[in-house]
Amino acid sequence: MPRSKGLSFYKRKKKISSSAVREVFSVLFGIAAAVFIALVLTFFLGIYTNVVGISMEPNLYNGQRVYVDRFSYMLGTPKVGDVVVFLPNGNKNTHYYVKRVVAEPGDTVWINNGVLYVNGAASPWVDVKIMDPGIAEVEFTLELGEYFCMGDNPGSSEDSRSANIGPVKEQDILGKAWLHLSSEEDGIGLVR
Repeated sequence: MPRSKGLSFYKRKKKISSSAVREVFSVLFGIAAAVFIALVLTFFLGIYTNVVGISMEPNLYNGQRVYVDRFSYMLGTPKVGDVVVFLPNGNKNTHYYVKRVVAEPGDTVWINNGVLYVNGAASPWVDVKIMDPGIAEVEFTLELGEYFCMGDNPGSSEDSRSANIGPVKEQDILGKAWLHLSSEEDGIGLVR
């Protein structure tokens, strides 16, 4: 007997095509990869701070946003000439300091007659007369894991010369300043 075309309480099973399943998994994988990459970039490169004061002029200005590369110092150590971001003496109750490394572990530091001497030679990183030698008035050698950091504008900088800061310990360095945001005329630039 032929089947009637009336109401039927049996549903046909719909088949899911393998191409649709692949498409869904492809989209989910793309989303997961994008979230992973965003998290990695934020952790390693997404930390930023603002420059406080005029101690790094003319290279960096008060209020400029500086992005910090934490990853490079996980693989290596700061080098002379790097602009680093650190907490003085690890004090979490202060702002981040942005200064230039002018001497590294094992180097001898001395400021005499307004000139910074590193290992007996005048440092190329400070080209103005230093009026306040601070703790570097007497020659001393940096210990393992210590860096002597100064502002590019030493007349207006509280840095490693100050007794309350002194040589910066490697574990207090957050990372290397690598990118800064400036006014609309300047835009984005690499930290030199």
